[in-house]
Amino acid sequence: MTPSLGTLRKVDLRTIWLSESSDFTPWLAKAENLSILGETIGIELELEAQEKYVGPFRADILCKDSDNDSWVLIENQLERTDHNHLGQLLTYAAGLQTVTIVWVAAKFTEEHRAALDWLNEITNSRFRFFGLEVELWRIADSMPAPRFNVISKPNDWTRSVERAASQIDSEALSETKLQQQRYWQGLNQLLEEQGVPLRTRTARPQHWHNFSIGRSKFKLCTKVNSQAHVIGCELFISHVRANDFLELLMADRDAIETDAGLTFDWQELPERIGTRVEIVRDNTDFTKESEWPEQHAWLADKLVRMNKAFRNRIVALDLDDIEAAS
Repeated sequence: MTPSLGTLRKVDLRTIWLSESSDFTPWLAKAENLSILGETIGIELELEAQEKYVGPFRADILCKDSDNDSWVLIENQLERTDHNHLGQLLTYAAGLQTVTIVWVAAKFTEEHRAALDWLNEITNSRFRFFGLEVELWRIADSMPAPRFNVISKPNDWTRSVERAASQIDSEALSETKLQQQRYWQGLNQLLEEQGVPLRTRTARPQHWHNFSIGRSKFKLCTKVNSQAHVIGCELFISHVRANDFLELLMADRDAIETDAGLTFDWQELPERIGTRVEIVRDNTDFTKESEWPEQHAWLADKLVRMNKAFRNRIVALDLDDIEAAS
């Protein structure tokens, strides 16, 4: 029997969002919708502000890239792109210095798509420009579903080559540094093979490897120490009020450790701005490459457990709870 299939029908954006400022922007600023946009461009977004002034203009949505804490500015139109918005985007780039700019519109003209492509070619890695067309589709009488189509994006491959070449020019990497980079490449490969719900980052020649956990100033981090012969996994909080955040988490310590099935070392780190919750494995030498599969399996397991136990709690943390208790 031939299966019966529905037909996709495109929905006029204005039938759902009458106004950019009062309808579309508030809709897009919701966490679940920022997540859809973030998945499209490969960035985990954390909302910072709506209708935020940057220089003389008011940006629609200002976010942080939770992976590296850099700015992401989203400007939207429910119409065809125009020169006024392009000028605003350039002003935002000048004002924020290091920023990813996402221009969302119903339709991109060819000249504006070409302008973003050109900006991505001539700017350095401090600036990234995305152009996205937003559409709404439904099947029969279903609820309309949004879709973002990438029209223009940065040439990340070219930039990664540029960064690698710059690093090689500036310093001769030691064998230990090169080994660290290969170590994290191997961990990334295992995580991708396992389908772990963590976005991998480019492996770098350093003794740590960070992962986003859904909020700026918070990171999951794996690390190696060839002198102490340990490897470890930690939650690191780099916020200026890191101790307060740690206090909130420690109030739920028993439940967190039960959820993770692990016992952590909770550290206030008074000598620096930051706090740490970690678990380490002693008597482990990362320089022994024959032992990497076992070490990577241990790290992957701890990352999954810590992500499960901490992620939702971290997103929900509210410092007002500290003020109310005091």
